[in-house]
Amino acid sequence: CYMLLQGKTIFVVEDNMLNRVTYQLALIQEGAYIVFERWGPSTLFGLRSQKQVDLIILDLMLPRGESGYHLFAQIRSVPQFSQIPIIAVSAAEPSEAMARCRDLGFNGYIAKPINEQTFASQLLRIIEGEVLWSIHS
Repeated sequence: CYMLLQGKTIFVVEDNMLNRVTYQLALIQEGAYIVFERWGPSTLFGLRSQKQVDLIILDLMLPRGESGYHLFAQIRSVPQFSQIPIIAVSAAEPSEAMARCRDLGFNGYIAKPINEQTFASQLLRIIEGEVLWSIHS
């Protein structure tokens, strides 16, 4: 059967175990290879160690007062990651978070909780070059 994300590597910065399981359920059945990273000094190292990354997903609210916005800037400052689409998937207040993500240059925003039925196709659209701003799944 045709899998939407066959051969795609998705790098996910998410510290919540339940959310990580949700990602796996929604994406592995569509053929995606998922690399999970908890936020930390090793995040960029983990990203650099991947042969291929097609999409980066950032949670905006990370532990120890860190934010996905700060991490976005760090990732974008590395030339090899300047063209990889980065989206926020967050439970943050969408009106504020979406505006800030747009201003910073994110490729999209999907509000939590994600819709497991449409998530893979949303991600594929972003990988293929669309920008996507979704509050309701």
